[in-house]
Amino acid sequence: MRPSDKPRDIPTQPGVYRFRDDSNRVIYVGKAKNLRNRLSSYFGNDLHPRTQTMVSTAHNVDWVTVRNETEALQLEYAWIKEFDPQFNVRYRDDKSYPYLAISISEEFPRVFLYRGDKRKGDTYFGPYVQAWAIRDTLDHLLRVFPMRSCTAGVFRNAKAAGRPCLLAHIDRCSAPCVGKIDASGHSQIVNDLASFMSGNSAHVIKDLTARMNEASQAQDYERASVLRDDLAALERVREKSTVVLADATNADVIAVAHDDLQSAVQVFNVREGRIVGQRGFVMENPVEATDQTLMTDALMYVYALASPEEIPTEILVNVEPDSVNSVQELLTEERLAHVDVRVPQRGDKRTLMETVFSNAQQALVSHKSKRSTDLVTRSQALTEIQEALGLASAPLRIECIDVSHIQGTNVVASLIVFEDGLPYKKDYRRFIIENPRDDTASIKEVVLRHFSHASEQAHRPYRPNLLVIDGGQPQVNAAAQALNELGLGSMYVVGLAKRMEEIWLPGASFPIVLPRTSEALFLLQRVRDEAHRFAITLHRDRRSKSMVDSVLDEIPGLGPVRKKALLAHFGSLKKLKEASVAEIEQVSGIGPKQAQEIVSSLQAQSEPQPSVNVTTGEIIES
Repeated sequence: MRPSDKPRDIPTQPGVYRFRDDSNRVIYVGKAKNLRNRLSSYFGNDLHPRTQTMVSTAHNVDWVTVRNETEALQLEYAWIKEFDPQFNVRYRDDKSYPYLAISISEEFPRVFLYRGDKRKGDTYFGPYVQAWAIRDTLDHLLRVFPMRSCTAGVFRNAKAAGRPCLLAHIDRCSAPCVGKIDASGHSQIVNDLASFMSGNSAHVIKDLTARMNEASQAQDYERASVLRDDLAALERVREKSTVVLADATNADVIAVAHDDLQSAVQVFNVREGRIVGQRGFVMENPVEATDQTLMTDALMYVYALASPEEIPTEILVNVEPDSVNSVQELLTEERLAHVDVRVPQRGDKRTLMETVFSNAQQALVSHKSKRSTDLVTRSQALTEIQEALGLASAPLRIECIDVSHIQGTNVVASLIVFEDGLPYKKDYRRFIIENPRDDTASIKEVVLRHFSHASEQAHRPYRPNLLVIDGGQPQVNAAAQALNELGLGSMYVVGLAKRMEEIWLPGASFPIVLPRTSEALFLLQRVRDEAHRFAITLHRDRRSKSMVDSVLDEIPGLGPVRKKALLAHFGSLKKLKEASVAEIEQVSGIGPKQAQEIVSSLQAQSEPQPSVNVTTGEIIES
């Protein structure tokens, strides 16, 4: 079927579909509860620009029906891994985390530090943030669980020579290479170590304590002292992990923070109430990404190659995934025990989730910062912008204008500057719009005010190669009109629309849609976000001052002079609200009666307090 055809005979069952380009390459994979309804939505006119780009790139679409949504989820992930479609989610680990690995499939399994993709037949514990932490942990563990840790070559050489290595002589290996222990005995040591690392440390420590007491009662003090040192070693291993939950919980805590283009995922592994592992990775968002679908993608990636013992029975997330029942069913089948995926609502688990989400936000900021400061990446971004917009040269100086207000009040604007792909804060400007009519009029006023000052133009090393307006076609048309009135019609101006991430040219019928993974779009988005940040800072300052004025205006008989005196004396509205009648009386010009009136009026008013949504990280004004 071609995307231009009407979907008449598409089945209504659950299934997975693939869009292919004219070279028959798979460019997008999706799943649906009802294939007909889902695919029909791609043939409408009201599509997200990135989705529209995918559909216009596609040449045909095919599908496979399955029995239920769970099978659809499995097949979708398998196809994404197989075909790596350009419009689906793409993963980029922000670093290669080390694991403690055990080669279970070998006759004499080996324990070792490992980095890279997980391999079938091996069991992994972690990941750890630092490699030295694994080496230190392993040194303590081998004292209690003396299993093989040497490479295959060392093992063969020792076996051929009939002499064990140094680790056997210092009791850090049971020397299976020379037959000091058989495969069955060595397997028991391996199982004990794996059990300890899986979170069953209390059982192991209880057993060692009982054996130490028995040896002591039998007056085998040498054996008792060895067991005592073994216990101390295991306690040091446990002490290296942070206790975050008091009830010996075994859970993974997963949070996703994202912008329009990328997502950062943080995973904290909690065993027996302690954080024993942490990892993070970055995803390139697919088309039509939502909080829910991104969480589903993250869970599938985290547990796709996990062994049953690596999947906890409780997975805490900052937002419920799309198809949560199917995700739980898949993980339950793999774990052979019920796996609960949920959003914590209160208590220590909620607090821990907020911490993990904060880590995800910081990881996203850090990733974007590293990406934006790389010289090669910045040069690539500027070149891509030049080619996409048809500029004569790379835009070495980009200026961006953003307008901020709430329902038309306290309107302010910002103008920020990027030179060579980096912020040039010396040339940042702020504007207060005194008599705003609408966004387009405010944009035009800012352009006229900024570019009409010859003195400001004189100190610049060069005029902006590109002026970016935060908005769509109406806003960019207003900016272009202002530039024409100033005789600067040759200056290149574009609008970057929020959410849609589409680029509008003055008078254009259709926008330019850059590839979602392009460095050009990333740089333009960062320019727009910086302008918004700079504008919103001024807006909050003015709104705060306006709020103070409105609160004090509600107090009868309080004129401008006395309002100014009160604020000068107490320093802030908050401190004024906390003041007593006697303290307010000390302000010049305020008598006992008016002081009482001020206290009564302030107590009758309630100032709204913002709260933070842990799912999105947004400030919610109550």
